[in-house]
Amino acid sequence: MNKTLKQTLFWTPRVAGILFILFLSMFALDIFDMQLGFWGTIVGLFMHLIPSILLTIAIIIAWKWEWVGAVLFIGWAIWYVSFMRGFDWIAYVLIAGLPALIGLFFLAGWVWRKQIHAG
Repeated sequence: MNKTLKQTLFWTPRVAGILFILFLSMFALDIFDMQLGFWGTIVGLFMHLIPSILLTIAIIIAWKWEWVGAVLFIGWAIWYVSFMRGFDWIAYVLIAGLPALIGLFFLAGWVWRKQIHAG
């Protein structure tokens, strides 16, 4: 396995996961339009950021154990498709499809971990 492929398999799911979390976190910004007052805004912001917090924990764990990242990100995608209803197809592609793809990259990194981490 060449060096470029090794680096791609290692870094792609991590960087994509971080970018996805930042993308998901942007949706929390709508809380500032609701004029809920200080404490209402703090609570609302926290509630909106729970998915981002959970996925951040998943990235931290997956940094060392790729198979856990694969399970958590693919699990997120399955959970989203199973329980979230009434959205356009693009929401499912973005909020379930991207983490599923990230999970598949983590899975590939786990499958080829010996070659990736070899000299």
